[in-house]
Amino acid sequence: MRHPAWAIIAKLQNHAKSLNLIDMRKYWLLFAQSTTVALGVLFVVALFKPDLLRWQAQPHSLTIQQATQSAPAVLAPAESFAPAAQKVIPAVVNVFTQQKVRTPTHPALEDPIFRYFFGDRLDSRPREVSNLGSGVIVSANGYILTNHHVVDAADEIQVALADGQTLPARVIGADPETDLAVLKIDADKLPAITFAQSDSLKVGDWVLAVGNPFGVGQTVTAGIVSALGRTHLGINTFENFIQTDAAINPGNSGGALVDAAGNLVGVNSAIYSRTGGSQGIGFAIPVSIARQVMEQIIKSGSVTRGWVGVEVQDLTPELAESFSLKNTEGALIAGVLKGGPADSGGIRPGDILLAVNGSKVTDSASLLNLIAALKPGEAARLTVARKQQALDLKIQIGRRPMQRMQEAEPDVN
Repeated sequence: MRHPAWAIIAKLQNHAKSLNLIDMRKYWLLFAQSTTVALGVLFVVALFKPDLLRWQAQPHSLTIQQATQSAPAVLAPAESFAPAAQKVIPAVVNVFTQQKVRTPTHPALEDPIFRYFFGDRLDSRPREVSNLGSGVIVSANGYILTNHHVVDAADEIQVALADGQTLPARVIGADPETDLAVLKIDADKLPAITFAQSDSLKVGDWVLAVGNPFGVGQTVTAGIVSALGRTHLGINTFENFIQTDAAINPGNSGGALVDAAGNLVGVNSAIYSRTGGSQGIGFAIPVSIARQVMEQIIKSGSVTRGWVGVEVQDLTPELAESFSLKNTEGALIAGVLKGGPADSGGIRPGDILLAVNGSKVTDSASLLNLIAALKPGEAARLTVARKQQALDLKIQIGRRPMQRMQEAEPDVN
């Protein structure tokens, strides 16, 4: 027989359980009612005031922000380019050079009577010639990327920063075949530019050209990408230009071409003009080439390229027909340097070069770029068409000798 105290405890426990059950039912009913009311309010807001639901737009704005970091920003013409300009202007510098030029001595200068009437107008003493251009700060410790023709043969180079400082600069190295040069100034904590992805640019994208045209001071102009991959212009040996209608004038050379997010996509290099000023056709060296050349110059002071010793020309429809080819893709081997890598590898004049290590050759310019990208000393597979048969030839790549644009054509690749 249980003790009366145990009976009392059991009754109290049963009573507590019943109370807990009642409380839980109350809480559940309250939760259900609150949820119903909340859903009702949400439905009414979504029906009549959908713009109040800001959380719906958050995933889209996050996607746009990520795209901005990896690709050029897309802006409407009415929007401002001020954020991009503010980002890039501190990283663009003005480059001033001076060169001492000595004029030839004139025999009449030895005649005292002649000198009495004409003075020293024909004097052969050195005179200073000034030049101006632009450059882009590529590292915080003072490396600057510019055009080779801006600093070529300069005896003195001064760089003016956006904050007003003017510092002497020295040439670390230059590459005349791409018209690029790297300068160095003794400074640190500089505002370096951000490089865009090499394949991010597309025809129709907005771009800004930043530089010092005609020496008037830092200037920003806007335009679009008119074309990509421009070659056969006769400007550089290696050409793969970005064409833009952003105003580029004398003094802009070496300046920055940036996307609408302020990332470097090219180095302004040349214009097509009959007046000497901008006529809507400007050319910039793409960031992919500029970065490769810059890194090699900083590392070793020069640029090393592959070379096989062939003279090539583009295939015309008439030539393609004479060789029984279906199209004009490829490059005709017009000459082979005796004793060169191509000669040793079995390439002959009259061969049609179709591919380099499996990469298709579209014309002589693409062949030049494919060969130059190879490392000297390595073996490469060149596919040629000979008497309507495809042959794979193994070539030992040599080192391309330095060449300048003023050298006599044709060029040997």
